[in-house]
Amino acid sequence: MPPRVPIRWRVQAVGLAAALQFLTVAPPIVRRPFADDELGAAVGWFPVVGLLIGLLLTGARTALQLLGSPLLSAAMTLAIWVVLTGALHLDGLLDACDGLFGGHTPDRRLEIMRDHHIGAFALAGGVLLLLAKFAALSEPNPWRLFALVPALARGGLSLAVITQPYARPQGTGAALKRHAGAPQAWLAILTTAALALGLTGWRGFAMLLATGLVQLAVVRLARAKVGGLTGDLYGAIVELGELTALLGATLLG
Repeated sequence: MPPRVPIRWRVQAVGLAAALQFLTVAPPIVRRPFADDELGAAVGWFPVVGLLIGLLLTGARTALQLLGSPLLSAAMTLAIWVVLTGALHLDGLLDACDGLFGGHTPDRRLEIMRDHHIGAFALAGGVLLLLAKFAALSEPNPWRLFALVPALARGGLSLAVITQPYARPQGTGAALKRHAGAPQAWLAILTTAALALGLTGWRGFAMLLATGLVQLAVVRLARAKVGGLTGDLYGAIVELGELTALLGATLLG
């Protein structure tokens, strides 16, 4: 008879699978609804999934650089980046741009974010974000700094989910918020800090600080506009965090 796995470790393992399933296009590992404690556990593992994304992108970028064209390599790496995450965060950023800047009341802004039609603010925000990422990817930077980028952004997402109010009563984001707490926050904090300092030293710390400040600014804007966060705003936090960290990697590399 195989040894029994302690339930708390089983919950953490399923939580890691849930985080991978939420944040990437990886095939589902757990083919059943997640329990409440498993949803909560997933939040603490977001930075680890971010590192996996970063390592995959680093490998792809290194291979594409053999083509000899920095611009082509940057474009294809960016395309892989979007596909690997299912454009989940990019879609959230687009809806957040329309909602935050296209409505006059909190209820109207939330209503606009529910509408998946693309408006002028979404188009402008998405184009500017992708152009900035493309420009940064076309410049050289050490692989350790680049691999760290998605992890830093998702570490900030973990803390935003746990510490900030959710603006809607229902939704996947609301479920994550309800069932995550201090243990997941500490796991995310310690993991992100260890990755930043362990992989790149002071440069990683500088990237972590800059990313956190930008994500905090997004949170403060969202609190002022709609009173809390939504799934779309989670996407905006990740995308703007990635952009900040990527620009930091390019400037510090």
